[in-house]
Amino acid sequence: MQSAATRAGSIFKSDAVQKLLALGALVILIIVFAIFAPYFATWSNAQGIFLATSVTGILAMGVTFVIITAGIDLSIGTVMTLSAVMTGVFVTNLGLPWGIGIVAGILTGTLMGAINGTLIARFGLPPFIATLGMLNIARGLALVISELRPIYFPDQPEFNEAFMGSFLKDFGLPDLPNLFFVFVVVAVVAAFILSRTILGRYIFAIGSNEEATRLSGVRTMRYKASAYILSGMFAGIAGVVMAARLNSAQPAVGFGYELDAIAAAVIGGTSLAGGEGSIFGTVIGAFIISVLTNGLRLMDVPQEWQTVVTGCIVILAVYLDIIRRRRQG
Repeated sequence: MQSAATRAGSIFKSDAVQKLLALGALVILIIVFAIFAPYFATWSNAQGIFLATSVTGILAMGVTFVIITAGIDLSIGTVMTLSAVMTGVFVTNLGLPWGIGIVAGILTGTLMGAINGTLIARFGLPPFIATLGMLNIARGLALVISELRPIYFPDQPEFNEAFMGSFLKDFGLPDLPNLFFVFVVVAVVAAFILSRTILGRYIFAIGSNEEATRLSGVRTMRYKASAYILSGMFAGIAGVVMAARLNSAQPAVGFGYELDAIAAAVIGGTSLAGGEGSIFGTVIGAFIISVLTNGLRLMDVPQEWQTVVTGCIVILAVYLDIIRRRRQG
């Protein structure tokens, strides 16, 4: 039998290889699309990729915490939508400062995550069922609260400018939306939580062996619920970001984003079996999803076939993860 140290070293090495493979795949995709779709290599197109990755990536970072616990969160896309709608309600309908609207949006996502975490960790509902129910609840609430209409921010231009403006222009550098720097800051914070805090260590422990972790004296219910709270909070941040990007809260936008976010996490090396994953890998996975979608669109590949390709890549990533785990065992 392998010693604990040998096994840990094997897992670390496997995780590093997974990240390198994902990074290599991203580089290959960029080269291929740059050759076959010349517009792909332009700066304006790169800006579009950065914007798309920012939303999907923030969602994917949140769901990474959940997947590492061997759970799943199918509600993040519609929770993002509900958070955007609540931001619009506070900023436009109530006429409050946009800073309060941002807090309201993030707290909305956090509350939805807390409900998911309570249902799963304390009441024992399967994550698939609990978050599928929340998906429909958040989707319905977004439509009801918005009265089926988009909520625009015409009186709060500084809200959109804060995210979509570019302070790099002041230094004569290439125009890059502030939204991307929000994404980078969120990634740094997520990586710190996952790799440098007790919460992160216990999240990994729960995903590796929840029963053994509980028997060692860890309050697993609390830390499992915390993973869903983080997922909801990140969905709330993504909702605010999406509202700023569109300069409106669109109640019909968001459904389906959860699939791209989960795909990004899995492609980046987060195991659906739990116990393995990283924010860096998820960020790479989010870029792969955005680059793939953007490149296929520029090559005039129909939307339905873009979805097929993404699905095939997710299946392949999960299959490779299964093979990797078998070899480790």
